[in-house]
Amino acid sequence: MSKKCAIVLAGGEGKRMKSTRPKVLSEVLFTPMIDWVLDAAADSGVEDVVLVVGHLGEMLESYIADRANIVWQRERLGTGHAVMQALPFLEASDADHVLILNGDAPFMDAETISQSEALHEKEGNAVTVISARLTDPFGYGRIVRGEDGSLDSIVEEKDATAGQRAITEVNSGAMWFNREDLISSLGKLTTDNAAGEYYLTDTIGILRAEGKRAGAAMTENAKVVLGANDRYQLYQLNEMVRKDILKEHMLNGVGIPCMDGIMIAPGVEIAAGTTILPNTILRGKTVIGADCVIGPGVVLTDADVPAGTVLPEE
Repeated sequence: MSKKCAIVLAGGEGKRMKSTRPKVLSEVLFTPMIDWVLDAAADSGVEDVVLVVGHLGEMLESYIADRANIVWQRERLGTGHAVMQALPFLEASDADHVLILNGDAPFMDAETISQSEALHEKEGNAVTVISARLTDPFGYGRIVRGEDGSLDSIVEEKDATAGQRAITEVNSGAMWFNREDLISSLGKLTTDNAAGEYYLTDTIGILRAEGKRAGAAMTENAKVVLGANDRYQLYQLNEMVRKDILKEHMLNGVGIPCMDGIMIAPGVEIAAGTTILPNTILRGKTVIGADCVIGPGVVLTDADVPAGTVLPEE
């Protein structure tokens, strides 16, 4: 079995969040975005992880503790430059393949990571981009494939032709690399562009020019491309996953007659036959037995609620 490691880009300043905390510590259903990403990586079997931190990095370093290695990006010179900061980690690693993830893309899931890794290895790619198909791809980099289905290039919205803008397969920002190919291509990146930055996506052209194969693994989970740059976008992520979780509980036999004000964290367990009423918040590792009535207006954190309980008590 091949060995793998991951680099998580977590140095974004996130000015539009107008927060006193690093952007990746912004919460989606009570859980910082960086935790969603690290959990997905771990659940897929990728446990050797390094975080690239920058703005307010001391706060993130303290929060992460010993869950991942930390490297610093002192200057913001692009995604390629961010990955360059992890070169000592890469050179010391015995991993065969390297996963690059964005710390502010909380819906990247373990299944997508595992499936894309399998394709990456099966096709013998030097690099494999995780992609998704969107009904409205505006603003995203388009995946341009060759006749054989391999990845030809990623074209950004502002640089795309009319025909390329019609492409609905987009770049998620997450990528698999052969470790040696990543190290080699990072050394060939330049800042010969309008922004004067090192772009990680330029490695695709570098590797293809060397006769190596680039691929794209398209996931059915289009949410993997989603992130948040401001508080409203963060609200949209929260609302999206909130409704998904409530739907899942209802399909499992939990009564939710009205969704208003109900927030249930991903780790909460609720037995069938229980009813959750409006303005109820369930957090942490709360476990609720069968045939309970919880709410309205109840807040529980890491609670163990026996079957048949009514809260608040009548």
